[in-house]
Amino acid sequence: MELGKGLADQRRKRILQIVFMVFMGVLLLFTLFSNTLQSLTLPKVTTEQPKQGGIELSIEGSGILQPIAEAKLSSSNDWKVQQIHVKEGERVKKGQKLIAYDNVTARQEIELEVTNLEKQRIEQQNLQDQFIQSSIEEDELKLRSAKREIEKGKIDIAAQERKVNEMKERLAKDQLLTAPFDGIVTKLNAVEGLASAGEPDIIVSNSSQGYRFEVGADAKRLSSIGISVGERIEVEVHTDKEQQANVMEGVIEEITNAEPMIEGATEGTETVTVPQKRIRIKLINAKLKGGEQARINIEKSSLDQGLLVSNEAVHQDREGMYVFVVEEQPGALGNVFVARKVNIKFSERNDKETVIQTDSIYEQDKIILKSSEPLQDGNRVRLE
Repeated sequence: MELGKGLADQRRKRILQIVFMVFMGVLLLFTLFSNTLQSLTLPKVTTEQPKQGGIELSIEGSGILQPIAEAKLSSSNDWKVQQIHVKEGERVKKGQKLIAYDNVTARQEIELEVTNLEKQRIEQQNLQDQFIQSSIEEDELKLRSAKREIEKGKIDIAAQERKVNEMKERLAKDQLLTAPFDGIVTKLNAVEGLASAGEPDIIVSNSSQGYRFEVGADAKRLSSIGISVGERIEVEVHTDKEQQANVMEGVIEEITNAEPMIEGATEGTETVTVPQKRIRIKLINAKLKGGEQARINIEKSSLDQGLLVSNEAVHQDREGMYVFVVEEQPGALGNVFVARKVNIKFSERNDKETVIQTDSIYEQDKIILKSSEPLQDGNRVRLE
C-alpha cells in the first residue's frame, strides 16, 4: 500500500513539473512572440555613421568678357566718313589705317589762310619800299614809322605761318584714323558718306592686355574654401560659332565687397542679410575677341573640418538644428535601440552634406537618416 502511494506521489509530482515546465515554456513563447510583434510595430530607421573631414563646396558664376584696355576713336571734326578700311571683329596692327574722312572743307580753309599769308608778304614788301623811300628823303619820322610797320608785319607773318602749319598738321592728323596699338575692332559705328552721330566711330580693344569678367559669390563660402587674389582657375568660354565651350586659364585679379543679399523676405519670416563678394577674373588668350560668355565652377574642400552627415539627417525646430542618434540600452529580453535627440550647429553645407559642430556625437555613432514614422526623443526604434 505504502509503496503504491509513494509511486503515485512521485507520478503526481512529475506531472506537476511537466505541467509547470510546459506553462513556463508557453509563457516564454508568448512573451517572445509579443516582443517580436511589438518590435515589428516600432519605427524602422536607416542609419549612417558620420565621417571626419571638410565639405565639398563650389563657387559658380558667369559673365561677358570685356577688354581691359580699349580706345574709342572718332574724328575731332564733323567731317563725313570717306572710306572705312576695316571690318568689325578684324584684328589690326599699330598704325594700320582704320577710317579716312572727307577733308575738302578743311583744305579750302587752309588755301584761304595761305592766300592771306601771301597778301601779308606782299604788304611787307610795300613797307620795305616805304622804308627805303624815307631813307632817301631823310625824313626821320617817316623812317621810324616805316621801321615799326615792318616789325609789326614780321610778327603778323610769323603768326599766320604758325596758323597755316597748325591747320596742315591737324588736317594730316584728322583726315585718317589709325590703330593706336595691336588689337581687335570690337565696334564699328562709322558709315561711309555720313558724319559721326555722337557714338565713337570705331572702338579698338587691346588684345595683349587681356579680357575680364565679374561674378558674385557668397562671402562666407568664399572664405571657407580659401579663394584668393592671384589664384589660377579654369574658365569655360562660349562663342556663338562654337557649340562646345573652350576651357581656358584665368587669374583671379581682384575680390571686392558687393551689395549684400537679403533672404527670407516672405511674410511671417525674418530677413537674413548674406554678405556678398565680387570676383574679377582676367584672361589672356589669342583666340578671344571680347563679348564671349565666360563661366566658372570652382570646387574645393572647405578649410573648416568637422563631422560630415547627410542633409537628410539634419532637422530643425524652434530650438534650432538637431539630429537623432541611435542609442543602445539594456532591456529585459536583451538590448533595445532608442532614438536620442542631439542639438547641433553647422558651419557649412552643400546640396548633399552638412558639417556639424557638437561634442555629443562621435564617428562610431549611428545617425538616423530616414524613419518610417515621425520620431521623438526617447522613441524605441528598429534598425533596418
